[in-house]
Amino acid sequence: MSPASTNEKDNDLAMADSMLTNILNKYNVEKYGLLQETYPANPDNKITYLAEGTMQKRNQEVSFLWPYSGMLSGVISLYKNTGDEKYLKILEERILPGLELYWDNIREPFCYQSYPMFNGESDRFYDDNDWLAIDFCDLYALTKNEGYLHKAQDLHKYIYSGWSDELEGGIYWCEQKKTSKNTCSNAPAAVLCMKLYNLTQDNDYLDLAKKTYNWTMKYLCDPEDSVYWDNIKLNGTIGKAKYTYNSGQMIQAGVLLYKATGDERFLNDAKRTAKGSYKYFTKIRRDINGTNTRFYSASPWFNVILSRGLIALYEIDNNPEYINTMAENARYAWMNARDENGFLGNDWAGNDSKPFKWLLDNACMIELYSEIGNIK
Repeated sequence: MSPASTNEKDNDLAMADSMLTNILNKYNVEKYGLLQETYPANPDNKITYLAEGTMQKRNQEVSFLWPYSGMLSGVISLYKNTGDEKYLKILEERILPGLELYWDNIREPFCYQSYPMFNGESDRFYDDNDWLAIDFCDLYALTKNEGYLHKAQDLHKYIYSGWSDELEGGIYWCEQKKTSKNTCSNAPAAVLCMKLYNLTQDNDYLDLAKKTYNWTMKYLCDPEDSVYWDNIKLNGTIGKAKYTYNSGQMIQAGVLLYKATGDERFLNDAKRTAKGSYKYFTKIRRDINGTNTRFYSASPWFNVILSRGLIALYEIDNNPEYINTMAENARYAWMNARDENGFLGNDWAGNDSKPFKWLLDNACMIELYSEIGNIK
């Protein structure tokens, strides 16, 4: 691939900014300074990603934490890639104050819970707090505001309170329902440890990153293709579903460990998982123009987390194939798959006709459009 032109990078950043503005305008819940779960608001919306399984939350006024967290990642990425102080202002005056409404300062160790505290106590997920702690590390790296580092460290303590001796270690998924240990709670914990190590040079973080990485590989990596399974139950049963984000975080963790230690094992692991993921998660599909095109699976936020690993690996091995496909998918979706309100569904090929567009499917694109212009 030839180097991305300045014009193309500017276009990608303009798409990210446009998506951000559109979300803040249309998903806005003025009463709380938060955002809706879907746009338009769906009175019959069913939540499928919590520990209790599919549920319908009556009178749901605002989004759960996970979709909201995508806004934090996206605006941090825009600030990082533009240096424009307006994004820091949006973070400090809009996104972060909203996030604090999810902060549970009653149950120790403190952390963010899945729904705002004004609705009472709700479940607390270790992976939700992984993603936020990683964001706070990135925000500290940009601003040197010690408060953000301390927040990341506090969340790290909460996350590792979910580590237990069952199955020789590993972090549970949900604090209130400790029935499985998941790649999505352990792989980003390894990434978090490496980010904290790079910021502090505290070797305890490096040691814990290795321990967490090795546990996840031992119990949750499919040896056939180096793609990661979803979870392991306490009885040893493997939940063999595969999602892009799980492998993406192990790729990123492997690259970070390689850069810190020089150990080629970590880099080779990352390369194998990237290759396996590309084969497993991409398919040739007919797009809305009737053209056969290679697309990643219909899981936008999961794919964006995979992109973090693919970008990290690309910066080491200079192989653009995997991340180029992601970038081409994202640009295609912008041109062809947005609805009349300017929002995307979960299928970048444009075959998603559902009228209610999920916040997370769109918030995550702020980050992706911010990052893809950096691919040379």
